[in-house]
Amino acid sequence: MFRVGILTVSDKGSRGEREDTTHLAIREVLKGGPFEVAAYEIVPDEPPLIKKVIRLWADREGLDLILTNGGTGLAPRDKTPEATRELLDKEVPGLAELMRLAGLKKTPMAALSRGLAGVRGKSLILNLPGSPKGARESLEAVLPVLPHALSLVTGKAWREGHHE
Repeated sequence: MFRVGILTVSDKGSRGEREDTTHLAIREVLKGGPFEVAAYEIVPDEPPLIKKVIRLWADREGLDLILTNGGTGLAPRDKTPEATRELLDKEVPGLAELMRLAGLKKTPMAALSRGLAGVRGKSLILNLPGSPKGARESLEAVLPVLPHALSLVTGKAWREGHHE
């Protein structure tokens, strides 16, 4: 199983003013695969806090996959991609492109998403949109390649229907 962290970036969610339903949509998409949600947190749109959680999960907790949601748009406080980029050892633009391409099939607004994908150490990090629908569709777009990508990043053996 690949260990996953879900980080919701939301000012209102972090203050308890909005229920975070996006993490539930993400969990729903993951439940059929070789994934175990090992961590979940909500932080405000503050780059130092975003970076703190990503660093903790990647460097100390050793999570295989870190999924952020929220903060990928054009609003002034949307800073998740910038915070993420500072922590990456390498970017994986094809995954972010695949997520946007899938979104564009549903709405032209997907072109406004600035989410990144990349690697820090042995963790794959994906920035998903903040809406449940956008996060679900983006994650579903990359789901077929995630286990293989994760096996390359983590060194954990994986093949369809089998994990070691």
